[in-house]
Amino acid sequence: MSIVSTSLPGIQLIIPQDATEILGMMEAFYALDDYPFDRDMAEQNLNKLLVEEYLGRLWLVQVGNKVAGYLALTFGFSLEYGGRDAFIDEIYLKDEFRGKGVGTHLIKQVSEAAKALGVRALHLEVEVHNIAGNNLYRKAGFQSSGRSLLSKRLT
Repeated sequence: MSIVSTSLPGIQLIIPQDATEILGMMEAFYALDDYPFDRDMAEQNLNKLLVEEYLGRLWLVQVGNKVAGYLALTFGFSLEYGGRDAFIDEIYLKDEFRGKGVGTHLIKQVSEAAKALGVRALHLEVEVHNIAGNNLYRKAGFQSSGRSLLSKRLT
């Protein structure tokens, strides 16, 4: 039986009191692919996103009375897409909530929230080896643009 059949996931904006729990999930998320995690820097960035709403939104994902994960949405602007666009910068679900429909409902909720915030296009990146994630996002309507996302650190 899936979690979704008994309780649909909900999202709520993260408040400063959630920071410790979110940081723990961020560390677990980064560890999945052996990314370096600097807790102090993560906390500074988390607090900045909480205070400066023009940068984006942070949501806590809950299923029933349990915290299931979090999602960070950051804003940009695109000439190609006709205005505000957004990047799902981080999406994390705890193991016990994966593969049970929670992610599908989460993407739907965040898509609606983004649309209400004037977002014209959503973007995300997913590890090539993350088959479940790739399948989830494609089923949710995300598709390859046929381009490569390249990154360059400036600090």
